[in-house]
Amino acid sequence: MNCIIVDDDKLTCKILEGYVSKSTSLNLIGSFSDSIEARNVITKRQDIDLIILDIQMPEMSGFDLIRSLDFPPNIIIVSSAEEYAIKAFDFNVVDYLLKPITYGRFCKAIDKTIRYFARKEVASTGDEEIFIKKGSSLVKLKLSDIIYIEALENYVTLNTNDDKFTIHFTMKAIETQLPSGVFIRVHRSFIINKSMIQSIKENSLDLNVGSSQKSIPVGKSYRDSLLNDINVMAR
Repeated sequence: MNCIIVDDDKLTCKILEGYVSKSTSLNLIGSFSDSIEARNVITKRQDIDLIILDIQMPEMSGFDLIRSLDFPPNIIIVSSAEEYAIKAFDFNVVDYLLKPITYGRFCKAIDKTIRYFARKEVASTGDEEIFIKKGSSLVKLKLSDIIYIEALENYVTLNTNDDKFTIHFTMKAIETQLPSGVFIRVHRSFIINKSMIQSIKENSLDLNVGSSQKSIPVGKSYRDSLLNDINVMAR
């Protein structure tokens, strides 16, 4: 996730920058001691996923910054004042960290944010369609149009005949969001639409992708489950 730090306390910023640098899930875009400057950056960019935000800031408070954004990204509040916690959660913040912030507590907040971010990335509207976040928009996608899903480090790609959608999701999380009657995991890095299977080989299978075929590896631990899940007629 791309993140920014907004805090006028230089020591806190340095500590948080160090914590962010240790996290493989975070990419620091910048640190800001001025919430107005931070807002200017947020409104110009569409790829900021998380704001680590202090409340007591000069000119524009953290709460005022959140209010000023039409579509705020995920927010983690960092504050030395415990009394703002209840109000903070009225703004749907993901977590509230009291200073001084320990690395363990920071990690817990980031893990919580990743889970929350995953739920926001794909919003289900029933069995037939999902909305996929693409830039600053949500694009409607029919489940039946997804041919296969591939894992790419901390992201997954949803592949259709005409498009590819990359979202911040784990394979385990996306697997729980998809109907098992339509999709099946065949490899640690691949989930496929069963209706698109053209042929199954010893260690791979072919999917229909438009007028061509796509070869997908089949992991040994997934092969039996695949064969048990589909209709196999054998003499």
